[in-house]
Amino acid sequence: MCGIVGMVGRGSVNQEIYDSLLLLQHRGQDSTGIATAETNGVFHVHKEKGQVREAFRTRDMRALLGNLGLGHVRYATKGTASSEEEAQPFYVNAPYGIVLVHNGNLTNTRELTDELFHKDRRHLNTSSDTELLVNVLANELQSSISGVELEPEQIFQAVTRVHERVEGSYAAIALIAGHGLLAFRDPYGIRPLILGTRKNDDGSYEWVVTSESLVLENGEFEVVRDVDPGEAVFVDLDGHLHTQQCAVDPKLVPCSFEYVYLARPDSIMNGISVYEARLRMGDRLADTIAKYTPPGAIDVVMPIPDSSRPAAMQVARKLGIEYREGFYKNRYVGRTFIMPGQAARKKSVRQKLNAMSSEFKGKNVLLIDDSIVRGTTSKQIIQMARDAGAKSVTFASAAPPVRYPHVYGINMPSRHELVAHGRTIPEIAEELGADYMVYQEVEDLKAAILEGSDVDDLDMSCFDGRYVTGTVTEEYLAWVEGSQES
Repeated sequence: MCGIVGMVGRGSVNQEIYDSLLLLQHRGQDSTGIATAETNGVFHVHKEKGQVREAFRTRDMRALLGNLGLGHVRYATKGTASSEEEAQPFYVNAPYGIVLVHNGNLTNTRELTDELFHKDRRHLNTSSDTELLVNVLANELQSSISGVELEPEQIFQAVTRVHERVEGSYAAIALIAGHGLLAFRDPYGIRPLILGTRKNDDGSYEWVVTSESLVLENGEFEVVRDVDPGEAVFVDLDGHLHTQQCAVDPKLVPCSFEYVYLARPDSIMNGISVYEARLRMGDRLADTIAKYTPPGAIDVVMPIPDSSRPAAMQVARKLGIEYREGFYKNRYVGRTFIMPGQAARKKSVRQKLNAMSSEFKGKNVLLIDDSIVRGTTSKQIIQMARDAGAKSVTFASAAPPVRYPHVYGINMPSRHELVAHGRTIPEIAEELGADYMVYQEVEDLKAAILEGSDVDDLDMSCFDGRYVTGTVTEEYLAWVEGSQES
């Protein structure tokens, strides 16, 4: 999970890209970067560890010249979170010069690394799969060029070959020096990518492509549509849009965890409102809670702020139980789930949340969270509720038990760190210290997200173990567990 944005404007785009990255900060807080390009092909790049407001000073922004640009906020799923060298965007100088940002996770990195060295004669300087992706794109673009000029058809041919070589999830945006902006999405559309436009007074058009629709709304861009799975879009220096389907058999299977936790509630992805999907999750979760908890076991419903709030409101409404806000959230601490390293997550939970004893004292409390992954946060929150005077604590998750690694761009590489792996639900309750434990059913989550949409399937691999690309083997999962840390 990362946040990406690319723009082609009539004037300087640096400020709008910066503003867009602020809106996407919830998607990554390890590092950030912006690259801009002038029409003469000169790139300007600045990237730093940390969050957007920390990374860019006035002098940095002044140096980011050009009316084409892209930006990235990083949440490390591959490589090393602490490495400045792995901050995006990545650059290669041939052909033409390409800078690229990427959201997702490649699953055949071992094979690609070997091919790039022995076959393509390309050098890699990091363990980042984004560096792999930009080199594969550069190599295929070089092979597609037949004349002096670079035509959109040649770019699309290169993307077709990228799809043939690369496995996993990837939504990518690239600047090609002296030519324009390219964006493409993997053949399953696992990670989100949406296209927008804005018409100027002189009749010209500006373009944006990004991870979430809220960026378009904030910049007063009109939503054109989601980029299709396997599709590539190219905007040339004159602002003309070119599109082509570049995959043989594309199928839209977006990541369910975007709707559960990752995306902001005010975004619409693949035609599905994130907020409305979370409300429907609450409706269905309420039925399961009523089924598995004894009468009188709950006096009050409370969300774990912020992403579980819509589901919690619906649970309270449907069960006819009072809804209260028992936790105060410190807005200046980042999202604990996407912090690198278990120690950092554990330390930050009590910095982020404070339980108000007036809301807990003597009450049978139902706490609603969007999901439970490692259990680190949940265990501490349950203890905080008890310390604040709760009589009993029922803990419910708007998502099913996370029992399998996620290999498509979410930092869950190891089964052994997942609290639900190898445990029954009563055993999970005992491990976390809850009196009762309730999870969303897998089919209920799927139905809640897809209801009323044209999408007919979801990647739910971390819940059901079905990896939609069909290329994830037990051997690969064992390798990931042995070679990556969360």
